[in-house]
Amino acid sequence: MIGLHDDARPPTATGPKPTRVRELTLDIFSEAGALCESLHLEHRPEQAQMAGTVATAMRDDKALLFEAGTGVGKSLAYLIPGIIHATDQGRQLIVSTHTISLQEQIEQKDLPICRKVFKTSAILAPYAGFRSTVLVGKSNYLCPTRLGHALADRSTLFADADYDELQRLAKWAETTKTGLRHDLKPPPRPEVWDAVNADSSSCSRKHCDEQKCHYQRARARLRTAQVVIVNHALLFALINAGGARAHGAGTDTRGVLFPDDFLVLDEAHTVPEVATNSFGLSLSSYGVDRALKYLFNPRTKRGLLRKLGGAPAQQLVLDALEASRQFFAFIADKILTPRPIVRIRESDVAEPTLDGPLGALHRLIGKLADKLEDGREHDEMLEQQQRIKGLQAGITEWLTLGDKGHVYWAERSGRKQTIVTLRSAPIDVAPELRQHLFGCRTSVVCTSATLAMGGSIDPLASRLGADGARAVAVKSPFDFERNMRIYVAADVPLPSPKEAKLALDILADYIGFCTERVRGGSLVLFTSYADMRSVALALEPSWREAGRPFLLQGADLSRTELAHQMRTLGNAVLFGTDSFWTGVDVPGTALSQVIVTRLPFDPPTHPITEAQCEHISGAGGNPFNELTLPDALIKFRQGIGRLIRNKTDRGVVTILDSRVLAKTYGREFLGSLPAGGYERMDRTDRERVFRPFP
Repeated sequence: MIGLHDDARPPTATGPKPTRVRELTLDIFSEAGALCESLHLEHRPEQAQMAGTVATAMRDDKALLFEAGTGVGKSLAYLIPGIIHATDQGRQLIVSTHTISLQEQIEQKDLPICRKVFKTSAILAPYAGFRSTVLVGKSNYLCPTRLGHALADRSTLFADADYDELQRLAKWAETTKTGLRHDLKPPPRPEVWDAVNADSSSCSRKHCDEQKCHYQRARARLRTAQVVIVNHALLFALINAGGARAHGAGTDTRGVLFPDDFLVLDEAHTVPEVATNSFGLSLSSYGVDRALKYLFNPRTKRGLLRKLGGAPAQQLVLDALEASRQFFAFIADKILTPRPIVRIRESDVAEPTLDGPLGALHRLIGKLADKLEDGREHDEMLEQQQRIKGLQAGITEWLTLGDKGHVYWAERSGRKQTIVTLRSAPIDVAPELRQHLFGCRTSVVCTSATLAMGGSIDPLASRLGADGARAVAVKSPFDFERNMRIYVAADVPLPSPKEAKLALDILADYIGFCTERVRGGSLVLFTSYADMRSVALALEPSWREAGRPFLLQGADLSRTELAHQMRTLGNAVLFGTDSFWTGVDVPGTALSQVIVTRLPFDPPTHPITEAQCEHISGAGGNPFNELTLPDALIKFRQGIGRLIRNKTDRGVVTILDSRVLAKTYGREFLGSLPAGGYERMDRTDRERVFRPFP
């Protein structure tokens, strides 16, 4: 549940004014403007160009794809015109990012700079009072109303062990300023948090006091904010829940999330992947189990239906739990035994054993709701009825392969690989984005340091459904020729099952050699967890003996904590896979080398990639040239881009995949390197060739 269907438009006393967004923006970013003269920031022509182009797109409600190389300062280039336009027009600027680190940068660094800019003159002063908020999902908030009811109904809802956790939450509720789950350490137990978080119809303006409820306060801030910061995953979840059209204003409503809003998608190179995952189905055995046990848990004899349903209702839950166990066990044993991810190509691969029990439970909950008077318990019962209906509909769709434009698969996950998830995703996400983003008659600006593929933004525009959108690219103002040295190892064996062991040994040898000779920190990027762990096993003992800090993704620390450790330690070696290719920001000598162990081609066996390749082939296209290579190029550019984060940074890029030299497509990767040239080396001459900065 999202629950944000209020009119979130910021109020204006006199209605929209003629927008001065382009004129004021060009003045602010000029050499004599507020950024340079008053804040003493360096004038960047590329930033000024971007700001002016963004201002025009916002003014005209047009789509724009803008690639801005590292160091352009793209955040200020869209925030300043966005705030001016939002204030003048009484509209909301939605800024969506992929990573938490960029959200934090915008909130803690960039928006305060914007406020300083607007305080530099009387003309800009009306914009200095802009309001901003960070939007997070409803389930992340504690609801004091639900907490109070949970404490009152503890004998009905919770076992003794759960009650201790409930008491801990109650004590935390007395001091927390935000009510956000991530502020509570250790994190709350999921089954208890489910009963007290705001993701329920019980948490609403009808039932909650805005002065006491953290989520309702957040919604109040949202209704008056000119700038709303969100992440891509939540953005598409909100769009799936109806977006601007769900506010009751009809299908002709202008806006993406809220009526009359306009949108900036930063880190937009990730949008196709995030949107593909968001516009599909994801239904897990764990999720079904939690939903049913919220109604009645046979182990604790607690749950919503203990009080309101009695023995008949509880028996229906038991029937559904047993049917769920059998259904997901069949999927695990008969479909997922050979591999953890299996594409489903034919309908009815399993018996619909859950359909009957879920249907019976749905009908009974409806009857129970009808007997209740209007109020909190009635609303919650109806909500649980809809939840059961959603589970039933999702399983039916998956079993029947209900959407011909989607690919369906099953997968195993969890620490013990015991969670079974039913998944689907659109094969071509462009029609969805065309409708829900670029068809909303409002400005949508997509920006990133890496939008172009082979020098053109057109391929990404096509995948985004941004047909006819203006596309602009400006290069980084950084001196890569002077500050980046690039080396390519020519003697690492090409990927081959026969030489896999030899290749890993040589990779480990090169990584040990290169990290030993670079004084600062090294980020080593892998495409395989297995390869990463194998190399880590070989090298960690020597680093430990030498006192060299070593950080490994997937061990004890989160991605954010690992990046923080790397910034703090100064000379750490960090091994990372998929998520570390993008969004990691470690300026200075703490990151003096990026090592690319393999070119980042997506595995062609994943159901989404496989189905997309089939779709392209069926249309007469070339899947490698149209999908596999462009995606790898963008990810490669992102990985290389981790090195130089400001104009004083310098360091080394080491590429340990000889396919860039041996394969025709290797020229595309070498041509995308920001420094232009590179030096070859092998194990016979690397002592002479490899020259890191002192």
